[in-house]
Amino acid sequence: MRYSAEIEAVVQRLRDGMADGVLSFPLTSFRDEGDEGDEGGENHGSGGSGGELDLESYRAYLTAQLAPGPDVAAPDATTPGAVFPACGTGEFFSLDEDEYRAVVEATVEIADGRLPVVAGIGYGWAQALRFARIAEEAGADALLVMPHYLVGAPQDGLVGQLRRIAAGTRLPLIAYQRGQVAFTADTLRRVAEIPTVVGLKDGHSDLDRLQRLTLAAPDGFLFFNGASTAEIQARAYATVGVPAYSSAVHAFAPEIASAFFTALRGNDEATLTKLLRDFYVPLVELRDRVPGYAVSLVKAAARLRGLPVGPVRAPLTDPGAADLAALEAILDTGLALVGAPLSRVTA
Repeated sequence: MRYSAEIEAVVQRLRDGMADGVLSFPLTSFRDEGDEGDEGGENHGSGGSGGELDLESYRAYLTAQLAPGPDVAAPDATTPGAVFPACGTGEFFSLDEDEYRAVVEATVEIADGRLPVVAGIGYGWAQALRFARIAEEAGADALLVMPHYLVGAPQDGLVGQLRRIAAGTRLPLIAYQRGQVAFTADTLRRVAEIPTVVGLKDGHSDLDRLQRLTLAAPDGFLFFNGASTAEIQARAYATVGVPAYSSAVHAFAPEIASAFFTALRGNDEATLTKLLRDFYVPLVELRDRVPGYAVSLVKAAARLRGLPVGPVRAPLTDPGAADLAALEAILDTGLALVGAPLSRVTA
């Protein structure tokens, strides 16, 4: 056994979850405090007006998102394989420590042991450890180590960052390579030797590099596709041995996310093609218009469905009228493809 019995149990739950469903990254609910700045334009929204954490709304939203389908054992059940609160989609970068604690505690309570809870941590190792200790106290099962703040770093520094974090928490760690963090195969071997580092989330979509990493990793090391709108590249990732993926779409349309997952696992090429062509590709094209839309559009789509998530916090911006109308049309198309209604009942 590579890990302690405690960590091996978490790894097995994650492995089982990755096989059973998408990995869900929930939104964080904020109260709308209006925008004190520019009114924005037709195509671009005003500055994010998200204010105080709205914990009651977050709890209602997450309860609805984690609710099983009519038959939890059915292949189209919408329950995810694991939940990752306070990560990129959840605007970790905008949360203070008290808000972070409240979000993780609420997630652990609502998940209630049904699926693993992997909380996001980040910044430099000292600040990351402050969040790690909060997540540990809140009952999280594992931690996603998001890229450090601002600066580039050599490979030795990337290893050192993870060693420092691992030394300060008993929770298993999943490293996240994106932006300024990109591991070589040799570095990944060193990272995998850290007793509590159990996996890697990849956000670079460099399949040549990723194949080298999967071949360098020890047996049982977890990998998953963490590209923005990961479904676009899910088939390609699977060809290099990484079938598991995160799904931002699950944050607002678990019916669509589940239908895609089921089609992918069942090699249903006709359904995959329809969903990619008519929903996912148009969504990505809209997402790419404005920096930050990878989060802002997800939140706007959730609001279109009546989910209580509120606006984004600055420096992100909410979409303007034209982009919102385009998003609604894309969402309507996707929901129609899977036979789901536009509105969702929140808990």
